[in-house]
Formats: sequence, structure tokens, C-alpha cells
Amino acid sequence: MILFVNACVRKESRTKRLADAFLSKKKAPVTEIKLEDIDFPVADAAFLSKRDELIAKGSFNDSVFELARLFASADEIVVAAPLWDLSFPAALKQFFEQINVIGVTFCYLPDGRIKGLCKADKLTYITTSGGVDLPSDYGFNYVKALCHTFYGIKEVELIKAAGLDVYGNDPDKIVEDIIKKI
Repeated sequence: MILFVNACVRKESRTKRLADAFLSKKKAPVTEIKLEDIDFPVADAAFLSKRDELIAKGSFNDSVFELARLFASADEIVVAAPLWDLSFPAALKQFFEQINVIGVTFCYLPDGRIKGLCKADKLTYITTSGGVDLPSDYGFNYVKALCHTFYGIKEVELIKAAGLDVYGNDPDKIVEDIIKKI
């Protein structure tokens, strides 16, 4: 199963267009998580206390861990997130806060090292940006670090289309050129 983490909110999202093209080439079934449809809990003291208590008991079937279980069980993961404020939409950060769960997506070994517990070997991060003179990672390096450090996902790929809002550029052509390379 491919898990598609969709952080695109605009109806005519260029990032979603790239993701749809990428996913159309896949044979496996796709499970989509639309982050705009999730009402993430506030990570306040009460929430963290409840979550820590459940983790200590090994009660990972609780609904609070549903996203983490889904992420950990996916064969492949695709994240579509447009560039917002030099990174990605806040909902994607909230998503990662929810799935970073000891005992589900990672664990600590006796010597303190982290071991990833995710089934996926690959995560593809798809993004777009209006400009070109921006940080080259577009939030990608954060996601890559999570994959390598916590989840045990070794292959992390970036697909991006940049310069879409630069005067004189043809955004549809830029997106189509990237789609042809997928």
C-alpha cells in the first residue's frame, strides 16, 4: 500500500497535479490522508500526558496512534506539500508530530540509538514553489532527516517544480516538463 500524505489545500494545486501524475504510474493501491480534513489535537500537557501513558502501557491500538500505525505499515510513502513560508504547510508539521511515536514508528535500542520501525523503504517528497531564489530544500531536508533518523526509511526522493510565479514563466509548461520526467 502506498500512503499519500496530501498537504495541498488549493483546488488547482500544482503540487497535487505533480503528485497525481507520480501516483498514476504506481501499481499498488493508494491510501490518501488529506491533512486539511484532520482536526489535529493540540499537543498540550494533557494530550502529551495521555499519549505518554498509552505508550507506557503499550496501548498502541488507541485512536490517537491511528496515523502513526498507518504510516508505519505503508510499503511506500508520498508526501505532497507546496512551499509555504520557506517550508511547508503547518498541518504537515502537525502530522509528523502525531506519527513520531515510540513503539510505532521508531524505538530506542538499549544503547540509546534510534531504530526505525517503518515498513517503507522509500518516501517521495513532491513540492512546488512560485520563486527560484529560495532555500534549495523546500522543507525537504527536515522530512529526509525524520526518515533517516526516526523511521528507518533509507531512500528519500525530492520532486520539485520551481519558478512557477516568476513573471514571464509558463507555470503549466514547467509542471508538464516535470511530469514528463516522472
